[in-house]
Amino acid sequence: MKKVLEKILLRFSPGDISFFILRLATILGGIAWLSLAPLSPDESTRLIKALVAFSAYSMLLYVFILGGLARLSSIYVVSLVLDLLFVFTLVNLQPDFSNSFFLGYYMLTALHSFYFGVGFGLFVAIISCFLYYLNMQSLVGYIHWTDLGLRMVFLFPIALPLGLLSQNLRKKSNEIERLNTELENSLENLTRMQGKLVEQEKLSALGRFTADVAHEIRNPLTALGGIARRLDKLLPGNSKEKSYSDLIISEATRLESILRDVLTYSEKGENHFERQDLNKPVAEAAPFFCDTCQEKKIKLVENYAENLPQTYLHPKHVKQAVGNIIFNAVEAMPDGGILTITTGVEEENGIKWLTVEIGDTGDGIAQDSLDYIFEPFHSTKKTGIGTGLGLPISLKIMEEHRGFIRVESEAGKGSMFKLYFPYQGESENNKTPCWEFIGCGIEKDTTRNCPAYPYFGRICFGVAGTLCEHGISGIYAGKIEECVKCPFYQEIKKSELK
Repeated sequence: MKKVLEKILLRFSPGDISFFILRLATILGGIAWLSLAPLSPDESTRLIKALVAFSAYSMLLYVFILGGLARLSSIYVVSLVLDLLFVFTLVNLQPDFSNSFFLGYYMLTALHSFYFGVGFGLFVAIISCFLYYLNMQSLVGYIHWTDLGLRMVFLFPIALPLGLLSQNLRKKSNEIERLNTELENSLENLTRMQGKLVEQEKLSALGRFTADVAHEIRNPLTALGGIARRLDKLLPGNSKEKSYSDLIISEATRLESILRDVLTYSEKGENHFERQDLNKPVAEAAPFFCDTCQEKKIKLVENYAENLPQTYLHPKHVKQAVGNIIFNAVEAMPDGGILTITTGVEEENGIKWLTVEIGDTGDGIAQDSLDYIFEPFHSTKKTGIGTGLGLPISLKIMEEHRGFIRVESEAGKGSMFKLYFPYQGESENNKTPCWEFIGCGIEKDTTRNCPAYPYFGRICFGVAGTLCEHGISGIYAGKIEECVKCPFYQEIKKSELK
């Protein structure tokens, strides 16, 4: 019962509750007045009938309200018509200038001015004036027109200030609600951004540590592998020592591959790209896997979009990012399947993106693993196969390009990885670097690596920051709001209008 009552109260505003209380007070007050007022039996009977009618239609109205059978505003308009007729009837029951029931017109005008605003309040005042004039029409010759006019004119000073007050309160209420929503969003954004910054700091510390370790290990490992390869050439083909040297060479090669991936992942990203066709590095990555695809009976399907617009890329890194995902797709189809590589153009959040879609019909990825596939050293392969850095490296490369990756996968049915590269037109080349526009001084601080794109404009406020597929907020250039809400975007628009 309590939950039902709370649910009903949630639908009501303070104004709605006031309507209910006043209606209930009218019924209870009417009963009390009828029992105390010195009325004739005939007057008492007529007033009781009027009060019963009022109570009956009031109950019916609240059946509609509580049942959610109609909109509140529509029900209140119907109730206004009935209430005006009720007051009109009460005044007509005692057609005398001393009849106090005319105050009901004032109450209705005040209530509806406050609830609906100035316009509707003035409309109720005009209708009330007309009805009251009809009530007093038979007495026009017995009372001075100024007395009647004064009562009617007073309806408008009630409607106007209450309506204006209502509109002002409603405006402030909406503003407070908007500010509360913005505050909640800002707090949520700050919390998310804090989590991202902590995570980035952890990854940065891990990257520095692993890079130092990798550098220390690489030199002796290279020497060990080189010596083993020399010895291997001197050993007889069928000797036990030959098998040992082959094992050393194999493991040294595997460790060198791991170190290479670790160093690639930990090295600082590059912001200097060249304008190029995306199809070119993607098409160069695919042939490396042709022999493997033939061996595993995998059909390779390549669909490269014609007239794909050029954008700024790091061709070598794009080739590596695509190659890592193709490698995983091939590994996911040990018994054959179809590997599809498709390029194209899409639009997200008002930004034009060039896309590379890599799909396979392999084993797929379990839903509980999808959240972790881009974490360093996380791997679903058997121990000793892969480093768990392929996808993190691909993601890092995409972030360097101010892009993102979307993944769709279902266990047993295959996976689809789509890489989104932001399109930057040639007109962006001549725009002011964002650090000059903001004056943040980052160009003088070599220890800081700004995640924002070097040119402001559609690209900077469209794909800066943490580089997910959402819009951005101005906080740390974190992409967590729509572009039009970004303070940086708004400042740019203001400067363009000057």
